[in-house]
Amino acid sequence: MKSEGTLKHFVVALLLAVGCYALFYPSIEHRRTRKGPWEVAFARTNADVPLLIIDQPKLAITNVQVMFADRLVGTGFTNTHKTFGEPKPVPFPVPFGTCVFMDTTFLPGTVTFQLFDHEIELIPRVLVIDRQEHPWVSNSTITLHPIRNSPTRSGPR
Repeated sequence: MKSEGTLKHFVVALLLAVGCYALFYPSIEHRRTRKGPWEVAFARTNADVPLLIIDQPKLAITNVQVMFADRLVGTGFTNTHKTFGEPKPVPFPVPFGTCVFMDTTFLPGTVTFQLFDHEIELIPRVLVIDRQEHPWVSNSTITLHPIRNSPTRSGPR
């Protein structure tokens, strides 16, 4: 008789858990994905200089450019646009280097690239280049040089 009461409690607890999960899952998933992923374009200038263009519309981050001075990509390089919203095992190749870290639990999440000899980390709060924080400034350009000097920034023109 006692085992029937215990079984009943387990069944009721299971049904409550499944019901709560079914009820709250859509709102949790919406909260997790509502801001959308990082949008990154791997491009080249007219002079064949590699260029990273970063956008995150929901955070009002648009056209943040990271230029790799004194580096060249061939004229055969095709501009590539990638979104970083679906998790993938890291590291994986991207144009100009490797994606070494990606956390997309709550979008836009954190994405870290190793490009040429620089580490570039996209975090909603700040852009981190070679472990130095740079505030997000839309329509700005950061120029990186091959030797690990501090990057220079030029604002909107």
